[in-house]
Amino acid sequence: MTPDDAAPPMLQVQDLTLAFGGVKALNGVSFSVKPGSITSVIGPNGAGKTSVFNTISGFYTPVSGRMVFEGQDLAALPPPKRAALGLARSFQNIALFRGMTVLDNIKLGRHCHLKTGALGALFYSPAARREEEALRQEIEERIIDFLEIDHIRKAPVSALSYGLQKRVELARALAMKPKLLLLDEPVAGMNREETEDMARFILEVRREWGVTVLMVEHDMGMVMDLSDHVVVLNFGQVIASGLPAEVQANPEVVKAYLGAGDVTVLRERFQAVARAGKARAAQKVA
Repeated sequence: MTPDDAAPPMLQVQDLTLAFGGVKALNGVSFSVKPGSITSVIGPNGAGKTSVFNTISGFYTPVSGRMVFEGQDLAALPPPKRAALGLARSFQNIALFRGMTVLDNIKLGRHCHLKTGALGALFYSPAARREEEALRQEIEERIIDFLEIDHIRKAPVSALSYGLQKRVELARALAMKPKLLLLDEPVAGMNREETEDMARFILEVRREWGVTVLMVEHDMGMVMDLSDHVVVLNFGQVIASGLPAEVQANPEVVKAYLGAGDVTVLRERFQAVARAGKARAAQKVA
């Protein structure tokens, strides 16, 4: 699946402003996400990246601005309603139930789509049992196989490595049947092998599942390799937006990362990580 430039945006963020007391975390942020794209939001620490995600998800209420998902204004919708529309996300800090198994954690992602009412679920009616069995079969045959975690599906999350926990969190988000997948630092804290695996899964989610991806990430090599479009934030404002090559050459972006230093330094660093990523990809193909 490739981005459809002729199609209307799947998500439009327009003049979004978010404040905590007298401090503006976001100040007039605007950008759009094309269907079928991988769009990355980058910026220095404290630039407002996770605040954008929390506002789109419904955890924060903006002071002003609009968020329109497939033509529907999200302003009045609580987080569960947004999830039911097809918005799913992962978190910067892993938000799994550590005492539950991998399978049970993943199944929780589908609750926003279940048809069984509270009474039927309480008494585990035949309808609830059938729905549960169908859900488990789909998760085991599609999501668990896709993410290569069949060997840990019965293990408690607390027993897993950090990298596997991040993979389980992605599985739970996929169980929500997303149209737009919001990934908040999906490879933070991972080693090189885990990062390459996660990058491969993200590409395949877009290509094989038809899911559009909006990603916050600090790994510039991964951002430049995967993204169709990059949005750069600094101090809660958009300072650049465009193709990866355009963004990495933008003097304002370089200045945001380096301050008043030599603007050629970060540009060279961006180019170096991009070349290294392409070299790794070529080695895998060979």
